[in-house]
Amino acid sequence: MLPASHIEMRTREERTLSTFGFLSKNSKGRKRTESSCPNRLPFQRDRDRIVHSKTFRRLTHKTQVFLAPTGDHYRTRLTHALEVSQISRTIGVALGLNEHLIEAIALGHDLGHTPFGHAGESVLNELNPDGFRHYEQSLRVVDLLEKKGLGLNLTHEVRDGIVHHSKGLKELLPLDTSGLPETLEGQVVRISDIIAYVNHDLDDAMRAGIITAHPELTTIFTTLGDHNSHRIATMVNDIISETRTRNDGSLTMTPAILDATTILRLFLYKKVYRTSRVHDDFKKAMKILRELYQFFMEEDIKLPSGEVWGSDIAYPRETSRHRKVTDFIAGMTDRYALDLYTNLFFPKPWSVV
Repeated sequence: MLPASHIEMRTREERTLSTFGFLSKNSKGRKRTESSCPNRLPFQRDRDRIVHSKTFRRLTHKTQVFLAPTGDHYRTRLTHALEVSQISRTIGVALGLNEHLIEAIALGHDLGHTPFGHAGESVLNELNPDGFRHYEQSLRVVDLLEKKGLGLNLTHEVRDGIVHHSKGLKELLPLDTSGLPETLEGQVVRISDIIAYVNHDLDDAMRAGIITAHPELTTIFTTLGDHNSHRIATMVNDIISETRTRNDGSLTMTPAILDATTILRLFLYKKVYRTSRVHDDFKKAMKILRELYQFFMEEDIKLPSGEVWGSDIAYPRETSRHRKVTDFIAGMTDRYALDLYTNLFFPKPWSVV
């Protein structure tokens, strides 16, 4: 029997959400059945579990684009997650979608990211025989690694949104929806992730002096706006307006805004992500992670515990050493990886007192 307050919240949700909003009563549930919370709907509980997790806190010391930046205003994985949450909630509320589901997916979508950004992901994909993809690792974090092997036991819809958020260089709004999240809320987070990173990565690159005036940017700015907030507002307002007009349960943008956003993303790949000033530091970081991986692959070396996933995880008996080492390294922050590497491989001065 559901508590009266819970029933009231469900009723309010049914009354306020649009036809395409996902109702919490329709959730496929959790892997392990739990009693209902009297004051929170399931997706609110998921959001809270993510925010209070150790993995979420560690995102503050994980690279977004620039490795260990000394400036106070460069983005990290944590600030990225918060920006994605803000953008996706704005879109979701305007479209009458489930804000709690959106927020949970947005805050949890990058929990599986490695230290040193996509450079770390590349190393683990190279060394682990089964490969490595950060979105699958994000699901592994919430299903198994958090709470010493118990996981967070999130709802199916949040888990689905997390594992299907990634897009690489695929279309921003693909016609083939087979690889997209099941819910429109999850799809909102996916496009909001793109809106967030193309704008804040451009902002950070300009702050770092990597990008100055460029003919391609002039065209992009003419369409989207010449300030970070203007560009975000243009993209967000366009999605809301066009999706409302179409009103068929799919997200859409005008061709001009969609093209400009796509061009901006390609521009960042060419002029920021693959530029020597960014890539050279990542090559050094990749060397660090390779050597750490090889060191901990030795069966007689115990994985540390406490800060990241180590010997304190209740792994199934058949879990391979590769899998355990991958989890351990993927869970590190940038500074933890650097400190551990220094302690393991740098000689310490010897002195006699």
